[in-house]
Amino acid sequence: MQYGWSAPLIPVLESPDSPVKITETDAAWLENIYMIGGIAGLPLTIYFVDRIGRQKTIIGACITNLIAWIIIAVANSPEYLLVARFLTGLAGDVNFVAAPMYVAEIADQKIRGFLAGIIYLMMLLGILVIYSVGPFVPVYASCVVGAGLLVFELLTYPFMPESPYYLLAKGKHDAAQKSLRRLRGTIDVDKELQNIAQAVERQRSERGRPQDLILIKSNRKAFLIMSVLNGAQHFSSISVILMNLHMILEAAGSIYINSNVAAIIFAAAMLVSASSASFIIDKYGRKILLTSSSLLTGLSLLVIAIYFALKNSGIDVSVASWVPIVSVMVYAAVFKFGLGMVPIVMTAELFPAKVKAIGMTLSDAMYLIFGLISIYLYQTLKESCGIHVPFFIFAGSCFLTAIFCAFVIPETKGKTLEEIQFILKGEPYQPQQVNNIENGEKTNETTIQNKNEITHL
Repeated sequence: MQYGWSAPLIPVLESPDSPVKITETDAAWLENIYMIGGIAGLPLTIYFVDRIGRQKTIIGACITNLIAWIIIAVANSPEYLLVARFLTGLAGDVNFVAAPMYVAEIADQKIRGFLAGIIYLMMLLGILVIYSVGPFVPVYASCVVGAGLLVFELLTYPFMPESPYYLLAKGKHDAAQKSLRRLRGTIDVDKELQNIAQAVERQRSERGRPQDLILIKSNRKAFLIMSVLNGAQHFSSISVILMNLHMILEAAGSIYINSNVAAIIFAAAMLVSASSASFIIDKYGRKILLTSSSLLTGLSLLVIAIYFALKNSGIDVSVASWVPIVSVMVYAAVFKFGLGMVPIVMTAELFPAKVKAIGMTLSDAMYLIFGLISIYLYQTLKESCGIHVPFFIFAGSCFLTAIFCAFVIPETKGKTLEEIQFILKGEPYQPQQVNNIENGEKTNETTIQNKNEITHL
């Protein structure tokens, strides 16, 4: 709800009967400071997910977001709104790292993609809610809805088990076993627990320093992939559209549908598309969804850019004013089918446990930085060159992303977190190689760095 908050609420705040009078500068800052808050949350995320655990970190973000909703509800000046938006950006960053990490570590590999995708479905549902409520009720009323959802989370989520990966990394074997039994609904979890323990121990042997994201080949490739994908999401204009949708539709000059109604349909289309993708991501895989989604997203943005270019050149496009509406709806469907959902699934899959927190957090930093750049680029180019110019840039970015997905990104469908690490290393997965040491067989030194540690394991 906070991510899409500015699109329906800024027009309300700019209206004559607004409870908080804001200027155009204030409106721009209400968008940018959300991303700045996210960047400020990076060190907190790195510290807390490994120090207090994934679950407690998510609870802390929930409390922070609840405080922000309360501030927005009682705000009587732009400064209060800016503080609240900063807090929501901070909480959002923590959640976008901790939540997919938590889900990936508790999920069975057969449904990991589906469960990780639910995070995005909930985000889209929140956007749909704020688009449906924000323009039609007082500002405080939408805050009550958002706060109510967070209160429900605080009443239920603390009873969920902590990640068994985290517990084993902290040496809490009995707690990890208890957690896994609750998650699987059976007491027969010894084999899976042993596999997790082996994965944690092997990944411990790979030094967990920040520079290892660059020095170790598999970590370097994971970081490159996630940096590109997170950047590509924003340079496909998603933050620009979500935060400015109502104004973009009004600028298109369509006479066929009200911008508030179109925004609700837009959010619903994204939700339906992402829901569909979540059911097939573990069947068809990540790679094909990313590539096809990037191509189709680029085409829809290219159509929008051409329409605005013709309109700004003085050509009468009133007969085709339905084009941007249709293109935006197509964008909603094809973006969320792949490029808008798959990266958050892969974020928690690619990094090993030892550098997962720092890797996911720095990848998220790229997400936030590119988000801030894309919003600033849009605001600047729209005023200086016309609204069509940034959309041409965003379309080109999508086409380049499709090429990257087709030739660089590995397929992680149906793979364990351990297997994925071997794929990134470019090595065949050999689950029996630990036993081979005792038999005197040769083992790749990049996989087994310390014979005594592995033999003991």
